[in-house]
Amino acid sequence: MSWIGIDVGGTFTDAVAYDAARGELRSEKAPTTPHAPQQGVLDALARLGIDLNQAERLIHGLTLATNTVLERKGADVWVITNRGFRDTLEIARTNRPVLYNIKTLKAAPLVPRSRILEIGERTLRDGSILHDVPADELDTIISTLRRAEAKAVAVCLLHSYANPASERQIARRLEAAMPDCFVTTSADVLPEFREYERFSTAVLNAYTGPRVSRYLSSLDGALSERGYGKPVFIMTSNGGVFTGERAGRFPVNTILSGPAGGVAASASLGEAIGVRNLITYDMGGTSTDVCLLDDLQVPLTNEQFISDFPNRTPQIEINTVGAGGGSIAWLDSGPILKVGPQSAGAQPGPACYDRGGAEPTVTDANIVMARIDPQGKLAGTVQMRPDLAEAAIDSVVAKMAGVTRLTLAEGIVRIAVARMVSAIKEISIGMGYDPRDFALLAYGGAGPLHAAAIAEELEIPKVVIPPNPGNFSAYGAILSDVRHDYVRTHPMAVAAENVAEMETIFRDMEADGKAGLAKEAVTTGSVEMRRSCGIRYVGQSWELAVDLPTGPIDLDAYSQAFHQAHNQRYGHSAEGDPLEIVNFRLAVIGVMSKPSLPEWTVEGSLDKALIVTRDVLFDGAFSPTPVYDRMKLPKDAAIPGPAIVEESGSVTIVPPGWRCTLERFGVLILTKGH
Repeated sequence: MSWIGIDVGGTFTDAVAYDAARGELRSEKAPTTPHAPQQGVLDALARLGIDLNQAERLIHGLTLATNTVLERKGADVWVITNRGFRDTLEIARTNRPVLYNIKTLKAAPLVPRSRILEIGERTLRDGSILHDVPADELDTIISTLRRAEAKAVAVCLLHSYANPASERQIARRLEAAMPDCFVTTSADVLPEFREYERFSTAVLNAYTGPRVSRYLSSLDGALSERGYGKPVFIMTSNGGVFTGERAGRFPVNTILSGPAGGVAASASLGEAIGVRNLITYDMGGTSTDVCLLDDLQVPLTNEQFISDFPNRTPQIEINTVGAGGGSIAWLDSGPILKVGPQSAGAQPGPACYDRGGAEPTVTDANIVMARIDPQGKLAGTVQMRPDLAEAAIDSVVAKMAGVTRLTLAEGIVRIAVARMVSAIKEISIGMGYDPRDFALLAYGGAGPLHAAAIAEELEIPKVVIPPNPGNFSAYGAILSDVRHDYVRTHPMAVAAENVAEMETIFRDMEADGKAGLAKEAVTTGSVEMRRSCGIRYVGQSWELAVDLPTGPIDLDAYSQAFHQAHNQRYGHSAEGDPLEIVNFRLAVIGVMSKPSLPEWTVEGSLDKALIVTRDVLFDGAFSPTPVYDRMKLPKDAAIPGPAIVEESGSVTIVPPGWRCTLERFGVLILTKGH
C-alpha cells in the first residue's frame, strides 16, 4: 500500500510516494499547468508510476485558493447582512495602510456595495434573538439573487457566533431555492466575535468556494477513473489535513495549504536529527515561505492577512515574500534594480526555460553564474537555454551604465537574498528571537541554492538540507494528521468561580470534535485534544492565543503561560494584573500512521560522486568548482567549499569558506569554516 503526497507549486507540481511495506520513498516532478491544475497533478502521478488501486491515501497541498484571491479570479460574491451594516466591509478597521501618506487608498473590498443586501434580523450578543428573519424580506432577497444568477453568497449577521440559528435558516432557504449557488455562513466559517474579521473571512470562503470546489470535484473524478476510490485529503493552513469534501465547503482553510506541508516535514526531520530550533526556508518558483520553530513547536496564529483582507482561520505563522526562482528583475524610475514580486511563474517561466519568457529572473541569473548547470535539465524535464538567460540579463544591462552581465546576475541574486533575509528577520528578531540560536532548514527547488548566503547574512551557524528538498512539502503532506479546529467566543475572567463553566465549554467542544471526525469516517490511530485560549489583560483590545497544559484546568498554569507569551511577543508582562479569557479553542487531531526516512546506505569514495568540475561565479570571480551527484555521495562524506551538490529538482551551493557533510538519512549539513 502506498501513501501519496502532492504539492502544486507555482512552477512545478511535486509528487511523493511512500511504500509502507518496503519503506521506500520515491519522488517526481511535473510542470504545473495553471490553466488546469489537475493536469499537472495527474502528470506527476503518472511519472511516479503508482497503481492508484493500491494507494491507501492521497494528500494534496494546493495553492488554488491563494492564487484565486491574489489574482482576483474568484466568484462574484453577494452578501446578506443586518440592516444598517451594509458598509462593514468598506469601513473595515479605519486604519491607514501607509502611515505618512495621506493619499494612500485601501484595497477595494471583494464585494462591492451593490451586491450587499440587508435584512431586518437582529441577534444580540448573548445569543438571544430580538428580531427573527423576516420571511417576506428573505423572499425578496432570494428573488434578487435568482435574477442575478448569483454563484456565491455569504450570510454575515451580527453575533452569529453566539447563536447561528438565523444565518443557518437563511442558508437553508438559499440552498433550497438555488441549489447551484455556493452558500456559506460566517458562523460556520469563523464563530468568533469582531464582525469585520468574521465577515471578511466568510467572504473569502465564498469568493474561493466555487473555483476550489469545481477543481476538487474534477480531480476526484479524474482520480476515480484511474482507480483511486478513497477520499482525497487536503492540506490545511493549520498544518493538518481534512477531506476534500470539507475543503470544498471551507476552502478558506487552504490558503496556506502548500507551505504547511513543508513546515510539518521540517518538524519531523528536526525531531529525527536532534535539531530542535529551526527556521524553515522554502524557496520555490514564485515565492519564499519562512517559519520559526522554537523547540519544534509549530506556531499558529489567527491574525493573518491575504492581499489586505483579514483571514482569521487558524494557520501556521508563515511569512511569505515574493522572491522565487521565477521572480523577475526590473528597473524602477531610478533606475534602481528590483527583484520581484512579479514572477514568470510556470508559464512562460524564466527565459532559460525557452517557453516564451524574455525578462530576466533569479533562475536566469544563477544560470549565467553557472550555479545551475547551463546544459542540464531542470527536474529532468526542462532543458536549460543559457543563451536565452544571457539575452534576458543583457536586456537590462543595456539600460544601466557601468554594469556587466556578470555583475548584474550577481546583483539579482544578492537582492533576492536580501529580501529573504528581511522576511526571516520579521519572524525572528521581530518576534524576540535571535536567529543565531537556530539552524536554517532550506528546501523547495531553489532554497538550497541560496541557503548559505542567507545564513551568512544572519550569522546562522548551521544549514540543513533535507533529502529531496524540491519535494519536501509533498513529503510533509503524508506526515500530517487529520485536524479540525474549533473556537467559541465566551468572555469570562480567569477566576476560580469560572473553572466549572470553562471545563463544560471544553467538554462540549471535545464532543463536537469527536463527532466531526466520526462524520467524515476517517480512520485514525488515536485522537488528541489540544486546548488553547485567547487571553488578554482586562482592558486590552486584543488577545493572545495561548496553548494550555494538558490535564485538569490549572488557573496558575494558564496565567503563567499567558505572561510568558506576552513577554515573548511584547517584551514585558504584568503578572499582577487580572486576566480574562475571550475565546476557547480546541484542536482535534486524528493521528495518522506516518512514514520514516530511510537510512542512507551509499558506500564508496567521494570521487565516485564527482560529475564534473566547472567554473562558477563567487564574489565577482569564477572559481573551479567540483560538482557532485547527491545520490552517489557516500555515508559521512565531507566536502569543502566551493562545491555544488546536484540532484533532481534542486541544487545545493557550498560557497568558499563553507563545509558540507552528509549525515544520517542523507541530510546535508552546511557549516562555516573548515
